[in-house]
Amino acid sequence: MCRSIKTLRPPVLPGEATEDDIRAAALQYVRKVSGFRAPAAHNREAFDRAVDAVTQATAELLGSLEVRGSRSGAPGG
Repeated sequence: MCRSIKTLRPPVLPGEATEDDIRAAALQYVRKVSGFRAPAAHNREAFDRAVDAVTQATAELLGSLEVRGSRSGAPGG
Protein backbone atom coordinates (compact mmCIF):
# COMPACT_ATOMS: atom_id res chain seq x y z
CA MET A 1 0.00 0.00 0.00
CA CYS A 2 1.24 3.45 -0.86
CA ARG A 3 1.56 5.35 2.39
CA SER A 4 1.06 8.71 0.65
CA ILE A 5 -2.50 7.86 -0.39
CA LYS A 6 -4.98 8.99 2.23
CA THR A 7 -8.54 7.77 2.81
CA LEU A 8 -10.80 10.26 1.02
CA ARG A 9 -14.22 9.44 2.46
CA PRO A 10 -15.93 10.76 5.54
CA PRO A 11 -15.57 10.40 8.45
CA VAL A 12 -11.82 9.88 7.92
CA LEU A 13 -11.61 13.03 5.79
CA PRO A 14 -13.64 15.83 7.33
CA GLY A 15 -15.98 17.03 4.58
CA GLU A 16 -15.88 15.85 1.00
CA ALA A 17 -12.71 15.19 -0.96
CA THR A 18 -11.83 17.96 -3.38
CA GLU A 19 -10.88 17.41 -7.00
CA ASP A 20 -7.28 18.21 -6.00
CA ASP A 21 -7.39 15.57 -3.22
CA ILE A 22 -8.66 12.95 -5.66
CA ARG A 23 -6.11 13.82 -8.37
CA ALA A 24 -3.24 13.77 -5.85
CA ALA A 25 -4.26 10.28 -4.71
CA ALA A 26 -4.53 9.12 -8.34
CA LEU A 27 -1.07 10.51 -9.10
CA GLN A 28 0.44 8.71 -6.11
CA TYR A 29 -1.23 5.45 -7.18
CA VAL A 30 0.05 5.70 -10.77
CA ARG A 31 3.55 6.59 -9.53
CA LYS A 32 3.55 3.55 -7.25
CA VAL A 33 2.23 1.13 -9.87
CA SER A 34 4.46 2.40 -12.70
CA GLY A 35 7.58 2.83 -10.59
CA PHE A 36 8.11 6.31 -12.04
CA ARG A 37 7.98 9.50 -10.02
CA ALA A 38 8.14 11.45 -13.27
CA PRO A 39 7.97 9.47 -16.51
CA ALA A 40 10.29 10.02 -19.47
CA ALA A 41 8.86 12.03 -22.36
CA HIS A 42 8.02 8.87 -24.33
CA ASN A 43 5.88 7.59 -21.43
CA ARG A 44 4.27 10.91 -20.43
CA GLU A 45 1.07 10.47 -22.47
CA ALA A 46 0.37 6.97 -21.10
CA PHE A 47 1.18 8.15 -17.56
CA ASP A 48 -1.14 11.17 -17.83
CA ARG A 49 -3.97 9.05 -19.29
CA ALA A 50 -3.62 6.63 -16.37
CA VAL A 51 -3.79 9.48 -13.84
CA ASP A 52 -6.91 10.82 -15.56
CA ALA A 53 -8.57 7.37 -15.58
CA VAL A 54 -7.79 6.72 -11.91
CA THR A 55 -8.98 10.22 -10.99
CA GLN A 56 -12.30 9.61 -12.75
CA ALA A 57 -12.75 6.14 -11.25
CA THR A 58 -11.98 7.46 -7.77
CA ALA A 59 -14.45 10.35 -8.11
CA GLU A 60 -17.14 7.90 -9.28
CA LEU A 61 -16.41 5.56 -6.39
CA LEU A 62 -16.55 8.31 -3.77
CA GLY A 63 -19.74 9.68 -5.31
CA SER A 64 -21.40 6.26 -5.14
CA LEU A 65 -20.45 5.25 -1.60
CA GLU A 66 -22.97 5.37 1.20
CA VAL A 67 -21.30 5.91 4.54
CA ARG A 68 -23.49 4.77 7.40
CA GLY A 69 -24.14 7.42 10.01
CA SER A 70 -23.07 10.21 7.67
CA ARG A 71 -25.45 12.94 6.55
CA SER A 72 -23.09 14.27 3.86
CA GLY A 73 -22.90 12.74 0.42
CA ALA A 74 -25.39 10.53 -1.38
CA PRO A 75 -29.07 10.44 -0.45
CA GLY A 76 -29.81 7.85 2.19
CA GLY A 77 -26.41 8.36 3.84
